Amino acid sequence: MKKFICIHGHFYQPPRENPWLEAITYQESAHPFHDWNERVHAECYAPNSQARIVDGKGDITDLVNNYSQISFDFGPTLLSWMEACAPDTYQALLNADKLSQKQFSQHGSAMAQCYSHMIMPLANKNDKYTQVYWGIRDFEFRFQRLPEGMWLPETAVDLDTLEIMADLGIKFTVLAPHQARLLMHNNATGQEFDIHKPYRIQLESGRVINVFFYNGPLSQSLAFENLLKDGKQYAEKLIHSFSGNTAEPQLLSVATDGETYGHHHKFGDMALAYTLRYIDNHPDACLTNYAEFLDNFPPKNEIQIIEKTSWSCAHGIERWKSDCGCETGGQPSWNQEWRQPLRAALDWLKGQADSIFTEVSRNRFKKPWHARNNYIDCFNGQLNIDSFLAEQSGYDMKESEKIVALKLLQMQRHAMLMYTSCGWFFNDISGIETEQILSYAGRVIQLAEELSSKKLEPKFLALLALAKSNVPERENGAQIYKQVIKKSRMNFSTLCAHYALNRLIDLCDNKETLYSNRIELLDFHNLINHRSRMIYGTAKITSNLTLDSSQQDFCAYHFGDYKIKVFAKYSIGQEAFENAMEPVPVKFITGSSDEVLTELESIFEKECFPLNTMSKNEQKSICDAILYSAMSENDESYSRLYDSFEPLSRYFMEQGLTPPKSALTLIESILNVRLWKEVQKEEPEFHLIEKLLSEVDLHGVSLEAETLGKFIEKGVHKMAHRIVDDPDNLSMLESFETIIRLLTSMPLQFDLWQVQSLIYQVKCSNYDEVNERSQQGDGFSKKWISRFNALAHSLHIQVPQ
Repeated sequence: MKKFICIHGHFYQPPRENPWLEAITYQESAHPFHDWNERVHAECYAPNSQARIVDGKGDITDLVNNYSQISFDFGPTLLSWMEACAPDTYQALLNADKLSQKQFSQHGSAMAQCYSHMIMPLANKNDKYTQVYWGIRDFEFRFQRLPEGMWLPETAVDLDTLEIMADLGIKFTVLAPHQARLLMHNNATGQEFDIHKPYRIQLESGRVINVFFYNGPLSQSLAFENLLKDGKQYAEKLIHSFSGNTAEPQLLSVATDGETYGHHHKFGDMALAYTLRYIDNHPDACLTNYAEFLDNFPPKNEIQIIEKTSWSCAHGIERWKSDCGCETGGQPSWNQEWRQPLRAALDWLKGQADSIFTEVSRNRFKKPWHARNNYIDCFNGQLNIDSFLAEQSGYDMKESEKIVALKLLQMQRHAMLMYTSCGWFFNDISGIETEQILSYAGRVIQLAEELSSKKLEPKFLALLALAKSNVPERENGAQIYKQVIKKSRMNFSTLCAHYALNRLIDLCDNKETLYSNRIELLDFHNLINHRSRMIYGTAKITSNLTLDSSQQDFCAYHFGDYKIKVFAKYSIGQEAFENAMEPVPVKFITGSSDEVLTELESIFEKECFPLNTMSKNEQKSICDAILYSAMSENDESYSRLYDSFEPLSRYFMEQGLTPPKSALTLIESILNVRLWKEVQKEEPEFHLIEKLLSEVDLHGVSLEAETLGKFIEKGVHKMAHRIVDDPDNLSMLESFETIIRLLTSMPLQFDLWQVQSLIYQVKCSNYDEVNERSQQGDGFSKKWISRFNALAHSLHIQVPQ
């Protein structure tokens, strides 16, 4: 075999966590999902772990893990999110790397990636080293092996970065064809070179690193044209794109953002699955990965890279520092002149942070920059904090010294996160990607000012003011920064207010954590008066990341309707706070809400936290809780109205008449509410959902397509899990089949791929055995097969005729 094909996916999402919470807060632009990570995961990352292969009728014949047959890299910060929030997909990625080792001569298909997607040629030497080192250590921690290859963010390349990669054991990287030139007799030429083989790069240190080049036109058409509309067409295009004038082994490589397969192109995961199956069965080509090809066919020729170039900017790396003309979206009249002053402001802040780090850490770490490099093992949980600090300092630190040391390292971590490439990539400084890197800058400023006597924010704002937005109402970078920080910056009182609010509406129960903080409840009181509720007490909050802590007094007061007031402040002492609060319970029971509020404002010196100062997570949770409560309180009223108007509507239909619009509107609203409540339950009631959907179908009313569709998607996913756990429950199977049949006939916006995967699992594990009993005349088995076949038909799963 002389023709080899490698399909590479660069999977990446910018880190989106609030730097003070270390959690992603609700993003309205990702609706109906919680945030963009969740949305892209549902549309791309998860489906590719169980990609569907279908027959000519569109019925599923197999499910495959696409990652096991392609080459891929995942951003470390994305993998960290996935490990916590999408563990099944995360495990599928790790399994895929092990499966690929079996297929590709013990060479895994996963590649490492520089840690936080910083444009490496624009980074200083220390940051370059840390980004490569952290990327390798994170990879080793997750995949339990050393990486052979490493993906450069935006493929932005320079020799210094390649030196570091080679020094740390990286064997190869992947670049675009325009990023290199041939070497002939020690001189670089402009002659085109053969991209179907790897090349050596001889580095100044004497080390060597290898480089592969992807097919630019093919990758471009894959990403931005309609090549994925047909998996067979895609496969044939790849197979027939080799050079015909050589007898040497050839590697055809395509590389795109991995999100191409499902997020940017719907059903791209299915097209990829079919393509891989088609190539795998084709006599003229063979699937491989870069590491296997490199091992089997080492490079014979040397090449010279063109430094400070990338795959996504025609002007080198100008897209991340100037108004070069490269942009995505926006209006034709917009410019990107904001890029240069944004980078200048961040460079100034980085210089200040590095100076503070060097000065303050001098007597705390034996080698400060070495300590920063090794901090990844502590941050990933491979080393506990005490062991790490003892090793890096060489002595037993006091608690106060530990806090300073960890704040220094967190300051450095966020100082690198604020250079995430997406901050410059798009059309305006007001985009959510740039807002995100400014929030990291805000955390750097907060930590730097705590660690030194310097006031950094005024100068930083002055520099940011030079970055003018194309959106008039957003003004400039300084105003955008202020808006971002107002929404996201936290102190211990703010965190305590979040805890009190969550505790008031029973979102955190008795948990001892709040985001990245530990909660030690020192005193707690819970008062209830009819529909009103109040909680108050004292808590100690400790950061898991810096070990810094604070004792806080708090009170959260629910007036009984939709009004909530939350108070928190640095503690005046447990006993003193108890004394101050002594008159409050009496007024809560006997007085008016205004009296209670006046008393609380006096005690807390008006340190009140309105809902709009809380994180988007808390805002959404409170709104959902209030809405759910209001609906629950009106259940009886809904039932009376429904019982009055539903028979009326049914009577009109029986007489061949159109029911009154007012009656149908009322029926529609109540059915939407009832379905919304039921599908959100931990264990939805199959028969009730079946009954409600039947009534929707009977009366011909509509469901709220997008919002309810997403809730129903989650609800039926829970039900499908129950079918997997108890496949012999015929009654449950019958109800589930009816639910799916009704849902698939309705114009709802939801994706059933997860349900398809689970029911396909039941088919593989149970169907043949039950079918055999059915053929022998077993009555239960006959009913089961009949109902399962109907379910499979609705879900487009192939079953034996």
